[in-house]
Amino acid sequence: MASVGQLDFRAFVDGRTTKVAIETEGRQDVHAYAYVSDRNTRSAFNQGKAVEYAVKHAVRLLRTVGKGELLGSTVKVGPRQLPRVHDIARQCADTLGIETPTVHIRNSPVLNAMTSGTNDDAFIIIHSSLVDALSDDELLSVIGHECGHIHNEHVVYLTTLHMLRMMAARFIPAPLLQPAMYALSAWSRRAEITCDRAGLLCSKDLGVSESALAKLALGSAKLWDDFDMEVFLEQYDELKEELGKIAEAGASHPWIPKRIKALRAFSASQLYRTHIGLEGGTTMDEVDDAVHGIIRVTG
Repeated sequence: MASVGQLDFRAFVDGRTTKVAIETEGRQDVHAYAYVSDRNTRSAFNQGKAVEYAVKHAVRLLRTVGKGELLGSTVKVGPRQLPRVHDIARQCADTLGIETPTVHIRNSPVLNAMTSGTNDDAFIIIHSSLVDALSDDELLSVIGHECGHIHNEHVVYLTTLHMLRMMAARFIPAPLLQPAMYALSAWSRRAEITCDRAGLLCSKDLGVSESALAKLALGSAKLWDDFDMEVFLEQYDELKEELGKIAEAGASHPWIPKRIKALRAFSASQLYRTHIGLEGGTTMDEVDDAVHGIIRVTG
């Protein structure tokens, strides 16, 4: 992990740039695919002192982690090391118009991937079990999702949420950190919707992106041949009726059935259909209105 230096939060907010635009509905917008609630929440963060304070201190803590821990415990991907994974990351980066990110493979039986660092110095960690469980096309969707975090400048907030949770578990009573953690968790669930869309833009195949998400829930390669996606999504209807859905309020990700349903709404958009060479489709406003109802925690 390269040294990130000290973050000037206001310069971070004011000095951000974009590299490539996606044309949609007659305008050029590099982040046109982003979930509007993700955008609006990040805009509020830029004005919020509590989150700004948490970000500054989390990045300072990140500096103490050190490059050695990451390089000593993972395998860094590159043109000469695991080039197949590197090529997938490069393809995702090209789709979204960002630099090819640094990717590390971590030995872990838990199916997971994450992005950390800062917006200017981000890296992706992929667990080895996830690579084993997914096809290359599915891995394209997952790495595309993580690249979406970088493209939408989520990384510093994701890092802050991770650091706050680590501090709550080890050093500081959780109630002292709860306001910032709750705000960041609520935003994170919205950010995941944006990045699921980024993964689909990279894979260009709804079935592939759906299966990549479903395998995170199932976890077993042996059971996959008997897995029924539509039956799995019926769990969403049960979920709406259960008080247990309130537990999602503290989660960093929406429940996976919700994410798949939200992704299906995006796949019907004019933006996505144009991206894969088709005509017609719904506006992003219509997509986001549908997604609001899918991912809300209560009601």
